[in-house]
Amino acid sequence: MPEIARGAVPSPNIWNSPHIYELENRAVDPDGVLAEAMRAIRPWKGADVLDVGCGTGYHLPFFAEEAHRVIGVEPHAGLAAAAARRARDLPGVTVRVGAAQDLPLPDASVDVAHARWAYFFGPGCEPGLAELTRVVRRGGAIFIIDNDATRSTFGRWFRRSLPKYDPQAVERFWTRHGFSREPLTIRWSFQNRDDLKAVLGIEFPPDLAEACLREQDAKEDPLEVDYAVNLWWRCL
Repeated sequence: MPEIARGAVPSPNIWNSPHIYELENRAVDPDGVLAEAMRAIRPWKGADVLDVGCGTGYHLPFFAEEAHRVIGVEPHAGLAAAAARRARDLPGVTVRVGAAQDLPLPDASVDVAHARWAYFFGPGCEPGLAELTRVVRRGGAIFIIDNDATRSTFGRWFRRSLPKYDPQAVERFWTRHGFSREPLTIRWSFQNRDDLKAVLGIEFPPDLAEACLREQDAKEDPLEVDYAVNLWWRCL
């Protein structure tokens, strides 16, 4: 088994620091805003669900609560192994090593595809989108979650870390490919300052991470960060 699936683009946070990314996953969206928004568009009760770029499988148990079958696909073999361990006692859940542009699934084999922070930059991910269209059945839905860099505290930090990022160009890309946008505001909610500091350290360059931490320290509730996202979706 290859360590990295051919064609995969390295993820600088979870690939290098999966234990810290776990802290981030725990902090993200404690109110369930994203789940509620997706369910309102296309519920997955009794459905076959694909989680693209599933990492260590954090979201697999969540989908398994209602889905008939859940398939996690992850290009990093080490992370995929961790996801398989996480899901080993969950019936109907499997994990496979594969890249987004070459999904190891048959045509029209899933009802819902979910990709969370796996398609940030729009242009360049066309082969992956073609694969999603191939594997999702008629009547199914594709959900893409990415950052909305035009608003929120996190969005402002994100723009500072990537000054050449053009959110309007990304929006045009998704619209051109037939996706609708649901702008949402979620939040990070951390248990302690050390966890927040660690997560900032894998998301941003050191100087910016320190500046973000100082900014949070000055707030009334320094462990809460407002976070704007876009839920891009397309029903087939």
